[in-house]
Amino acid sequence: MAAHRKPRQRSLGGQTARTAFTLALAGAATATAFDGVGQAEPNLTPAQVKAKVAKLYQEAEEATEKYNGAQEKATAAEQRLESLRDEAARKEEKLNTARDALGSMAAAQYRSTGLDPAVQLALSDDPDRYLDGAAFAERAGDRQSAAVTQVRRQLREIEQLRGAARVELTSLKTRQAELKAHKKTITGKLDAARRLLDQLTVTERPRIGGGTSGGTASGRASRSSTDGRGGLQAPSTAGAQAPNSRAAEAVSYAYSKLGSPYVWGATGPNAFDCSGLVLASYRSAGVSLPRTTYAQIGAGQRVSRSELLPGDLVFFYSGITHVGLYIGDGQMIHAPNPSAPVRVAPIDEMPFAGATRVV
Repeated sequence: MAAHRKPRQRSLGGQTARTAFTLALAGAATATAFDGVGQAEPNLTPAQVKAKVAKLYQEAEEATEKYNGAQEKATAAEQRLESLRDEAARKEEKLNTARDALGSMAAAQYRSTGLDPAVQLALSDDPDRYLDGAAFAERAGDRQSAAVTQVRRQLREIEQLRGAARVELTSLKTRQAELKAHKKTITGKLDAARRLLDQLTVTERPRIGGGTSGGTASGRASRSSTDGRGGLQAPSTAGAQAPNSRAAEAVSYAYSKLGSPYVWGATGPNAFDCSGLVLASYRSAGVSLPRTTYAQIGAGQRVSRSELLPGDLVFFYSGITHVGLYIGDGQMIHAPNPSAPVRVAPIDEMPFAGATRVV
């Protein structure tokens, strides 16, 4: 058999090389266009970069909340599936015990008068045939009839549980597909924002970060915590103004987490996303909150902006995609985005959408 010889490759030169280079550039441009933001957008001012990055972070946060919701539903489906499987296993154990008892009864009967047809059907490996033969049970003795009926009922219950488990498994796979899609969206938006920030100089980047803290004492607390000098306790004024001790405890917890990094999907204790921070703050006070901003806004009593007290949850954007913990004086503690840690910020820095008091 003739050996296969690798065809000789022609070198690229002259016009051929220029054409290949042009095609490569066109392909790269097309690829970056699909990412939503080109890898190198020339002549963007810092203000333009800031606006684009803010928009990307908002879109990433919206996808993050959808991810959190899908994660919550996937976890619930997984728990239900596990519970159904456990219940089916327990019922199968009972079924085996019942069939063993029926087998002993059948053996005793066979030694004396022969095996009753109803018992034969109950011990059969073909449940459908057994279920169709219920008429035989009526001709069996009272004790055998009760045993056969019990086995038939257990078989039906097990099949119902298996059907419910199949439904939950389908639901779980759907949620897992949603998680994968949302994760892809989040990472795509964050990567696009990162590429934009890479275009800025070292001195320009701090001005693009997630909001300002102003010149207040709270702002200084946020910066000092960000510098790594540890968390701070909530000022006594914030605790005193809180409507109750649980709200005050939530505010205190949020203060202790100043400087913690933003990580999408995180609920602490060392990193948070926006809804994860308020969830963890109230969890520390013994109050259970839903996971997502969409659900958190409905978790308590709605209050107007003029009625805000420390501990209230404040929400932003028309899609209710961001949340912070109000601490008084027009300020909140929130987890802004990957460019900034947990910090104090004015509630005016984002479009206000509503507020709720959870305790």
